[in-house]
Amino acid sequence: MKSSHSSPVLVEERGNILLVTINRPDSMNALTPQTNTQLAQVFRDFEANPELRVAILTGAGSKAFCSGNDLKFTATATPEQRKQPAEGFAGLTSFYDRKKPVIAAVNGFAFGGGFEIALATDIVVAAAHAQFALPEPKVGLAALAGGMHRLPRQVPLKQAVAAMITGDPISAERGEQMGFVNKVVPQEQLLEAAIDYANKIIACAPLSVEVTLATVNETLKYDSVEQAMSLDSATRERILGSEDFKEGIQAFVEKRKPNWQGQ
Repeated sequence: MKSSHSSPVLVEERGNILLVTINRPDSMNALTPQTNTQLAQVFRDFEANPELRVAILTGAGSKAFCSGNDLKFTATATPEQRKQPAEGFAGLTSFYDRKKPVIAAVNGFAFGGGFEIALATDIVVAAAHAQFALPEPKVGLAALAGGMHRLPRQVPLKQAVAAMITGDPISAERGEQMGFVNKVVPQEQLLEAAIDYANKIIACAPLSVEVTLATVNETLKYDSVEQAMSLDSATRERILGSEDFKEGIQAFVEKRKPNWQGQ
């Protein structure tokens, strides 16, 4: 994958890692529907590339990860121009069938849709100065890209409600305490920390990672552990019959690094 430095979306392959950068720093990396469509294609291509295991999403510069929807564009756009891709904001918030992990490297403000993007990823690493907020009610909107549903599932309910109906910003440190941020690091260590997470994922069997993500997402629909675990029999058969399982056991016995096949 290649992209021009003038493109609103930059992509770079680093071995098995795809680094995706929202490249609209002059607008605090706010997103238009056209940019969302471009990101949706990037993540679809990522899913289809067997060489790529993990994606990292970040923003250009050190001020903003993504400030959300580009309201200046929205104010003058036609209904047709405001049409979003099926995969949702940043090509992620409604991309329910993706199988590979995405890490958010939050390098600054993650407001509105920017926060919703982070909530839609699997791991969030944040720079110490980063802030998160869902300020949509302040402009007569609501967190319609999944924020109203994902935040209450990731933090205590009253903390989520307060954040959503006040629009108050949440610091990276507070986000880690609440549980929607995995790790807070200095800005200069942000990408390194995200890559470290990615490499730990890559060291694991691709099939195991895939079925774990799928199982977590599917079983969130169930109220009880018993109901959720009723789905595990098919997963168990798939895992125990896989080449990755055989290779993992053999590599352990032989005290060597596994050579994963992803099947």
